[in-house]
Amino acid sequence: MSSPVVLVVEDDKAIRRGLVDALTFGGFETLECCDGTRGLETALVADLDLILLDVVLPGVDGFTILNEVRKRRPNLPIILVTARGAEDDRVHGLKKGADDYVVKPFSAREVLARVEAVLRRSPSRVEPCEEVRVAGRTIHMARREVTLPDGERRRLSEKEADIIKYLASDPGRPVSRDELLQQVWGLNPRGLSTRTVDMHVARLREKLGDVAGCDQAVIRTVRGKGYLLAEGAEVEVGS
Repeated sequence: MSSPVVLVVEDDKAIRRGLVDALTFGGFETLECCDGTRGLETALVADLDLILLDVVLPGVDGFTILNEVRKRRPNLPIILVTARGAEDDRVHGLKKGADDYVVKPFSAREVLARVEAVLRRSPSRVEPCEEVRVAGRTIHMARREVTLPDGERRRLSEKEADIIKYLASDPGRPVSRDELLQQVWGLNPRGLSTRTVDMHVARLREKLGDVAGCDQAVIRTVRGKGYLLAEGAEVEVGS
């Protein structure tokens, strides 16, 4: 199993190095960005398990990054890195959807403890996804129904809706067959040989009106990585 990947967005070189060193020592893989503009770009497209995000950044501030990531990748855990005494930043960040915070100066043990705690509880975090709009289709989760560009409506099975819901929880990341088996079907994929995922995805694509290789396909296949929703997916979550 590959190590969890953590994105560190921090403009102070010494602090960034301290965070990266602590995570590497703890067995994590890391990506790092020194400004908010690059940090936001990476946060939206990279294959990540968690973001360590400074609040005060050049280019794009941490709260803006937090807001944008919550819109596009609502289930991606985010830990804010704040200055000592900046209680308002911590409160504001938590209200906006941050999972936790680390206060500068920090210890390596504290960083690892907070990262591990957030990752432990993040799989159980449920975002009440209500609607997904992608590639001209609107998918209504409560009704388990897709409305095609021409207005035709088609019913989805429970598992088909669950696949869309799971892909929509992190729309910029390819999701492997094994992960879908584990998270949607609740099966341990180790040693299991089955085409269940492929068959369900094939039926789902048919209902969505997907055509292989078409720019308007809802579900894309990323060779060697899995499935993801088409670029530009808009996810509406409940309150």
